[in-house]
Amino acid sequence: MHMLMVIIGGVVLLGVFLLFGQLWGGTTPALATAAKVFIPVWLAVSIANLWVGVNRAGNTVAQELPILAVVFAVPAIVAAIAIWQFARS
Repeated sequence: MHMLMVIIGGVVLLGVFLLFGQLWGGTTPALATAAKVFIPVWLAVSIANLWVGVNRAGNTVAQELPILAVVFAVPAIVAAIAIWQFARS
């Protein structure tokens, strides 16, 4: 359940980044840039989630690495699709 909430939080955060891209630039390249900036930020948040899983939940790094992969990949793939769509426009 926690993993699903973190993934949904990532997609919502992507929406916030795209909203700020719309507010600051309003152009398609600005939205693509906002999605590109989201990816390293989301990687940092995902790594922080791994750290919490290891230090608070008592899991090992080996147990948390597959979770990190999924938690990072799903919103990052959505961002990559958004970047691709904005680049086509």
